[in-house]
Amino acid sequence: MTDRHFLFIVSSARVPGAVGNTEWLAREAARHLPDGATSTWLHLNGLDLADFEDRRHDMGTYPMPSGDTQRLLDATLAATDLVFVTPLYWYSFPNRLKRYLDHWSAWMRVEGLAFKDRMRDKRVWAITTSGDRARTQPMFDSLKLCAEFLAMQWQPPLWGLGGAPGAIEKDAAAIATAANYFGARRA
Repeated sequence: MTDRHFLFIVSSARVPGAVGNTEWLAREAARHLPDGATSTWLHLNGLDLADFEDRRHDMGTYPMPSGDTQRLLDATLAATDLVFVTPLYWYSFPNRLKRYLDHWSAWMRVEGLAFKDRMRDKRVWAITTSGDRARTQPMFDSLKLCAEFLAMQWQPPLWGLGGAPGAIEKDAAAIATAANYFGARRA
């Protein structure tokens, strides 16, 4: 038994419900979560995430967020494992994921929240698909640096061949890796 809770943060610009190659690969990996693990899936494209305004030097602290931004904060803090399900857009991650990460800066400054301390030791995973593994490395490096800044545990990323719809379903190596990506397989 485990008390692990995985938050899958889907950052594709696709309409929620339209599963692209990256989400398909993530769902394949999620079928093999460790025994007893639970999961939540949030599609950033389906959330009304507030704009981020950098007011660190004006305000010092930030108010507690509300609406979908609060929902995302709560889900983030409740997770033991954050899984970034992010296609590669122009050699980086989609703007919705960048906005979410920008909010971390505000959440570190919400009085009494202790965001940075509460993020420590959470595991961080990244799943993507693209036409070329080497071109995804800068995106992975960026996510790894974010994890390291908060003393989180960066895990090796999962990459599969993307491109046209359904391309990932032909990538036998990625599918095999997905089956063991999160460790212990469900019975």
